[in-house]
Amino acid sequence: MARSKTSSPRSTPSAGRAGMIRLISGQWRGRKLPVHDVDGLRPTTDRVKETLFNWLAAEVRASRCLDVFAGSGSLGFEALSRYASYVMMIEKEPKAARQLQLNLQTLQCSQAQVICRDALQVLQAGCSEPFELVFLDPPFRKNLLPQVIPLLEQQGWLAARAVIYLERENDGEPPVIPPNWQLLKDKQAGQVCYQLYLRESPSA
Repeated sequence: MARSKTSSPRSTPSAGRAGMIRLISGQWRGRKLPVHDVDGLRPTTDRVKETLFNWLAAEVRASRCLDVFAGSGSLGFEALSRYASYVMMIEKEPKAARQLQLNLQTLQCSQAQVICRDALQVLQAGCSEPFELVFLDPPFRKNLLPQVIPLLEQQGWLAARAVIYLERENDGEPPVIPPNWQLLKDKQAGQVCYQLYLRESPSA
């Protein structure tokens, strides 16, 4: 997903493509959406995004999606284009969150909500209606995944068989993954590694 990332130039695989995201497939195929010029914004590259949504071909339609660190909304908008039923986008940077809202208005899309708050605060508050698909692509080198992953499990954010996408820098310490998350896919592209997990109910 496109996210606000603070990273060195060599770890920014989308350098030179800031300012616009492109929707790959679905009802808005080929549409380009503006991205607010926020320092460190690092949209997921088209190459990685296409691989991810090939993995998710059977998972997106009619699913409830959570984009925890939305940034430019690249993954959330792609899910909406592919007929997700609802997408919650969490983005704490006000200008980036405002651009997400403007892009939803441009698309005349009412199946999404933008929450302009710190993701950890939102997740700590809990969730009464869990999500089937979750995008986890936090700012690089902030060590957020070890904090976010337990909150998703403990605060009711994940459906029994939720699918979780995780993207991170490949030179960092891997986060501890819950034992009930089954690794489905694992790839690397440049300075980024990304995985797809299937959550099993802890009581299963």
